Amino acid sequence: MERNLRKERVGVVTSNKMDKTIVVAVKWKEKHPMYGKFVNKTKKYHAHDEENTCGIGDTVRIMETRPQSKTKRWRLTQIIERAK
Repeated sequence: MERNLRKERVGVVTSNKMDKTIVVAVKWKEKHPMYGKFVNKTKKYHAHDEENTCGIGDTVRIMETRPQSKTKRWRLTQIIERAK
């Protein structure tokens, strides 16, 4: 059976205070529909980090998954870059 493609996002870890959970801020630019100016948009995702490996400022890739808790629907797949 073929599984549907899961959404992936790349963002920066803003919080790792929770156990096995990180908060990832994903930023993108969107053109304003009327004025044509590009506006910075941000969305935060709660992601599952099984080994508690991420630190604040790390750039990570997260993938959509089944609900882990009330707010967690994403999981960590890769740490792209460690914070300096």
